[in-house]
Amino acid sequence: MSATPLHDIWEASSSQPFLPSIPKGLQFPIAFTLLFIAVLLTGLFGLNNTLKNLPLYGIPASLAFAFGAVYMICAVGVYV
Repeated sequence: MSATPLHDIWEASSSQPFLPSIPKGLQFPIAFTLLFIAVLLTGLFGLNNTLKNLPLYGIPASLAFAFGAVYMICAVGVYV
């Protein structure tokens, strides 16, 4: 029985370990910072709740929360 192309790729990549773009040691501080910024911007958007403030506070707050939540999940060792 011959090896599958996927198995060949697996064997070829065994000598190249995965290196994340952000090291494991920096994931928690980055996640905490992003989540803090998200809470701050959400509060500012709640105080100034108008449609013109949506691109100024609302969208950056949601993006900071989204990326901060993913980084926090990775930083504390919960794998999705």
